[in-house]
Amino acid sequence: MARNPFDRPSSRRSDGYAWWFSGDSFSREAQEERMPRKRGIVYRISSHPGQLTIIYFMSLIFIATSLLLTPAASSSGKSTPFSTAFFTAVSALSTCGISIVNTTQHWSIFGQIVLIVAVQMGGLGVMTFASMIALAVNHHLKATQRLLTATELGTNKLNEIRSVLNVVLTITFSIEAITFVSLFPGLLSVNKSNVGKSLWEALFFAVMAYNNAGFTPDGAGLYVDKWEVGMPIMLSAFCGTLGFPVILNLVRTARQHKGVRRLNLHTKVTLLTTFIIVLISLFWFLIVEWNNQALFHNAGIEERMRRGVVAAVMPRSSGFDLSWVPKVSEPTKVFMSMVMFIGGGSTSTAGGIRVTTLAVIFLVCKTAFSGHADVNVFHRRIHMRVVMTAISITVSCLALVFVASVSLMMIEDVSFSHALFDACSAFGLGGYSVGVADADYPAALYVLAATMIIGRLGPMTIAYAVGRPHVVDAVRYPTDQIVVG
Repeated sequence: MARNPFDRPSSRRSDGYAWWFSGDSFSREAQEERMPRKRGIVYRISSHPGQLTIIYFMSLIFIATSLLLTPAASSSGKSTPFSTAFFTAVSALSTCGISIVNTTQHWSIFGQIVLIVAVQMGGLGVMTFASMIALAVNHHLKATQRLLTATELGTNKLNEIRSVLNVVLTITFSIEAITFVSLFPGLLSVNKSNVGKSLWEALFFAVMAYNNAGFTPDGAGLYVDKWEVGMPIMLSAFCGTLGFPVILNLVRTARQHKGVRRLNLHTKVTLLTTFIIVLISLFWFLIVEWNNQALFHNAGIEERMRRGVVAAVMPRSSGFDLSWVPKVSEPTKVFMSMVMFIGGGSTSTAGGIRVTTLAVIFLVCKTAFSGHADVNVFHRRIHMRVVMTAISITVSCLALVFVASVSLMMIEDVSFSHALFDACSAFGLGGYSVGVADADYPAALYVLAATMIIGRLGPMTIAYAVGRPHVVDAVRYPTDQIVVG
């Protein structure tokens, strides 16, 4: 009897994403759906993973917004305006971290706890929790659910997903625990031996850093001048942008004492592209903003390098230490917009089109300009479906950011560079703002909130919510030529 294509042995080399779309499993499930037996509403909802994910995320937004609207969530004991509560809830759940009110002054301890829980729920991945709900309801994952979950978690062996879900939780809480322990001594020094405040800030920063959300517990930002605090936060945020598959592959490779060459293709492409972007960002800030006193105020060479590294790593997704951002030059704002639009690694707590998508786009350009037929990297050929997905994601996200930017310009009468900056920050979950996100303009907040929601869910999830995977086309039309370029 032939082996189910979804249950290939782990010893066999993966064929990439192409074999995911086997018609057998989807046809079998379609036949089951046509069976006359009665299905409950919970079963029908959980059978559509894209719709389940959106329902789950919207439910969290409703709950978080309702909690933030209560008088207990604000320091003043008064109810927060709906637009502010809604925007903050979306910003937390999407792990964007754009804040339009001072977190410490406006929100009470209860409100800050709501933010921590919301960021944690969003950072673990919308599809991760949706899949857990499906597991609890159906006691197993359907093929379409496994397909979408594999896309979210970055695994290419669908029979490993249940174990990967456990690994995701383990990695998340382990890194946050290490960050918490690393932060406490430095925060204890900053807070002048106030143990209670230091423990609270260490927990707050640990959750926010790994999940790349820019909320801070005291308004002091990243403590750039306190390296014993800034370094753990920056390293944790950097790990969060890599993604679960990369961290898992690095851990497995290290435990098996294998060399760098034995890393899988996804890890190699993610790490290489990430380090290239960070290096380009570092050189940009050191060269273009060298004389900017807002970024390098009375700083020596060593301190300039340190702040340059922070400025190179954080804008991609983290959003900590906002004081210097509105004061950078216009070219740097556009550059930061581009970096936030790219975002972090796939299936990470970061947003954007993801660094692997950018890498595939560049590889496609390289292949087209060199006259080759296949898109190759590290002696491996990238499947055409991955190429098509990368192009479609990039084009659709560019359209989204453009529409959001124009909408913000019409609402607030701001420059294109400022509107583009906040739109890219919302979509890429960067957490920075140059003032376009303003509580005095509720319409702008709703535009940015919608952009954050799409940025968190991703176009692939929304596409699966509209339709379901189909059997491979039985008819293929003859090829023909059109003129491009």
